[in-house]
Amino acid sequence: MKQIVTILLIVFTFCSCQTAFKSKTESKNDEWISLFNGKNLDGWINHGSEKWYVNDGEIICESGPKAEYGYLSTVNFYDDFELSLEFKQEANGNSGVFFRSTLEGTKITGWQAEVAPPNKHTGGIYESYGRGWLIKPDPKKDAALKMGDWNTMKIKAEGPKITTWLNGEEMIQIEDEKIGKGKGAVALQIHDGGGIKVRWRNIKIKLIE
Repeated sequence: MKQIVTILLIVFTFCSCQTAFKSKTESKNDEWISLFNGKNLDGWINHGSEKWYVNDGEIICESGPKAEYGYLSTVNFYDDFELSLEFKQEANGNSGVFFRSTLEGTKITGWQAEVAPPNKHTGGIYESYGRGWLIKPDPKKDAALKMGDWNTMKIKAEGPKITTWLNGEEMIQIEDEKIGKGKGAVALQIHDGGGIKVRWRNIKIKLIE
């Protein structure tokens, strides 16, 4: 009888531990991780000569004297994730959010969720130094963009499947084998041409395992 009780206690303890471990893991995977501390650019790398600075809890990018492309990338690489951030376009506002991307100077290899003025395909996916536009949103969905005001963009990357949302509106969904094999960082872009200013805040990521 004692042996049976002992065995049952062992089984119960094992099951309880497994349940606790599973709950802890699920909780961890469901947590949002802030990529921006609101104070400085720790955890980010500036590529190029354009201006990136922090003010009042925001990352601000502005065109520099050379009016070239510029990027601010995370030190860490992220494979499968949900990314959420807010942006506010001032002046031209042509920018973008890269993912699974690598940089050599200001030459970036990877994929961009477009951030642009009205009727310029915000939320679409563009492959730099590759195939160009992979998918553009339905033009009617451009009404979701609030030019000159705060917008919330969400990007979900899970294997080859990419989905983007703008202010709660699903913009695109695409499955692409090449994207699925990509490895790299998250990066914010400022377009070339000059006269651009974009504000960013509440940048956070949730890992998918």
